[in-house]
Amino acid sequence: MTELTTVVHDASEIVVGPGTDAPLEKHEDAALAVTDGRVAAVGPTEEITDEYPVENATHAINADGQSVIPGFVDSHTHGLFAGDRSDEFAAKLGGENYQDILAEGGGILRTVRAVREASDDDLLANLLPHLDTMLAHGTTTVEIKSGYGLDTKTELRMLDVIQRADEQHPIDVVPTFMGAHAVPKESDAEAYTDRMIGEQLPEVAEQGTAEFCDVFCEEDVFSVEQSRRVLDAGMEHGLTPKVHAEEFVRLGGAQLAAEMGAASADHLLHANEDDRTALAEAGVTPVLLPGTAFSLGADYADARAFLDDGGTVAVATDFNPNCHSQSMGFAIALACVGMGMTPAEALVAGTHGGARALDRAGETGTLREGMPADVAIIDAPSHIHVPYNFGVNTVETVLKGGEPVDGGGR
Repeated sequence: MTELTTVVHDASEIVVGPGTDAPLEKHEDAALAVTDGRVAAVGPTEEITDEYPVENATHAINADGQSVIPGFVDSHTHGLFAGDRSDEFAAKLGGENYQDILAEGGGILRTVRAVREASDDDLLANLLPHLDTMLAHGTTTVEIKSGYGLDTKTELRMLDVIQRADEQHPIDVVPTFMGAHAVPKESDAEAYTDRMIGEQLPEVAEQGTAEFCDVFCEEDVFSVEQSRRVLDAGMEHGLTPKVHAEEFVRLGGAQLAAEMGAASADHLLHANEDDRTALAEAGVTPVLLPGTAFSLGADYADARAFLDDGGTVAVATDFNPNCHSQSMGFAIALACVGMGMTPAEALVAGTHGGARALDRAGETGTLREGMPADVAIIDAPSHIHVPYNFGVNTVETVLKGGEPVDGGGR
């Protein structure tokens, strides 16, 4: 029997998703009905509430003066970690760069030490409050990478904790194996690449948690050829490739992502026209991370160039100890101010674009009929207030599968 879960009515605006003839398909003075956890109908309030009476709904939400948007899909985070690196933020402000900090034993390797020393329960206790914050800021799907273990045992532990978080929290958590996040202090890149291929990936595949395999293709980290070997091995074990590409220098990671048919190529601060063309032709989603540029004081990726080439881009937070923001609203504000995107383009990038980057374009990221009712209700009359009212969380209500949830609602 079909159950009328929720009716959201009298909204100033409901954003459905990307438009055909306009950046957004949206309705004004609108309502949304949810049956069995999925969007049953969106349209004018009078029309929708005639067919789906408010009094018949388990949850009736008066959204007068508010905007309703798809829940955010944060398609790139390193949200599972231990320890604190706030002092490195201060050091960067004092003139040190990221590579210098890494060479001194800080950066990723510092977090690796902390994660190796933490128990699984401690790691989970660290992650769940971050997910609470993400949910309170409107994120309903998030990708979380491993990569702070850099040995088989700890990488598997991280993936297990990510799975436990997915089981315990309303947010859909998408697990990515990223053993190729850095070269451990006790090894060199070539030997560690061999260990990932010969030891880590078979164990990751047997565990069966990870969906993607990511690699940091970067100068002084993993070469293009080493990255290709890891991704090839990941594909042999059923893992879809992703690539951290062209963040600090243009090394060739974007071209590799295109060659491999990756789900996404991420960062792309130094990608050029050839890279953009290759990614577009291969159907690889560019994931742009303006919060990373902001936290590093670096130049932003050229979002306009990617958009003008006709591709769909994603915007994500890159939440990690070096980019400590769980807010997709802030990432969208930076995408507008720092990367020149319009509010509509940035909203699509943070919802539908993120879903594409996680191979979930038909499963989340829009409010079209039949899609899961993952919804953020903004306490403002327009989606433009997400970037316009930067520094403030404009999300008042979040629905996951049509059910109201809150930031601590496990």
